Amino acid sequence: MPRTDLLDFFDSPTTRGYLIEHVNEEFTSVCPKTGHPDFGSITLRYQPQASCVELKSLKLYYQSFRSEGIFYEAVTNRICDDLVSRMSPAWLQVVSEWRGRGGIRSRIVASHGTVPDAFARG
Repeated sequence: MPRTDLLDFFDSPTTRGYLIEHVNEEFTSVCPKTGHPDFGSITLRYQPQASCVELKSLKLYYQSFRSEGIFYEAVTNRICDDLVSRMSPAWLQVVSEWRGRGGIRSRIVASHGTVPDAFARG
């Protein structure tokens, strides 16, 4: 099970609205139907209010999905929900892009709050 206890946060250095974007190009989880590994990238975008996610803890949290049997849609929404519940950002968006299997590539977007138009479609 993904470990939210691994996530750590620090105070935002300003109250001004600004964008944070982190990209993990080496995300892995496991297909719950086949047991095969799924490979993808996760883009996290958010506007902090009081806190920001610490990068090493985010990396460890992402790695806790490596042996998790979970569908793409569930991964994307779980990351969104976990971060929103721990950080309370002004808005947050998680975009997962999955490498093709069987000729099909997938892209899932989960959002919280009012995402700026520039990112509204992920």
